[in-house]
Amino acid sequence: MGRLLSCNGGAERRSGGDNAQSVYHRRMVGGSSDVAVFIIAGGKSTRMGTDKAFVVLEGRTLLARTLDVARAVTSDVRIVGDAGKFATFAPVVEDVFPGCGPLGGIHAALRASGAKLNLMLAVDVPFVSAGLLEFLIARARVSAAVVTVARVGGWQPLCAVYRREFAEVAETALRQGRYRIDRLFEVVTTEVISENELSAAGFSARAFHNLNTREDVEGAASK
Repeated sequence: MGRLLSCNGGAERRSGGDNAQSVYHRRMVGGSSDVAVFIIAGGKSTRMGTDKAFVVLEGRTLLARTLDVARAVTSDVRIVGDAGKFATFAPVVEDVFPGCGPLGGIHAALRASGAKLNLMLAVDVPFVSAGLLEFLIARARVSAAVVTVARVGGWQPLCAVYRREFAEVAETALRQGRYRIDRLFEVVTTEVISENELSAAGFSARAFHNLNTREDVEGAASK
């Protein structure tokens, strides 16, 4: 069986054997695009009470909405989560450090990627547009920063662009039991996009609003 590192430094077993690991962790190199989008869908969805990816908003699941917006900016779109749940929708990357939260997902995505720029996108931010993603990617392209991220009511690390070298910083933090993504922005070069810059470009802070509860979904549907 394949072996996965757990957050406490031990190992966990995964069913499916080494062949499954090679399928879901292989680098998908090819084509001319320098951009990959990874949909972070591996959360526990405790407050929602059901898997967020399959929650329906205005007739469509959050996963379907997120896949569409991601595919509008690149053909290299993958899901970070459980292959058993998501492999029928897109290629899947599974965590190397399971149970470590979004930082574990970002790390796994970057380790699997062959793209220069990697946009991480949470599955529960249904108001993000392709235009906003393209804006973030354009800023990342003209910057030498390791991370390009908006700071709108706080950091927005799950709608941000990462270069592959961030994986090394993430792995060190994960092995040390440090899971805060924003703390790592202090140790790499970071391109920070302010709320004023986003507003000037025509984007609303509402784009980053995420859905954590059924009440959030109901409120979003009524707007």
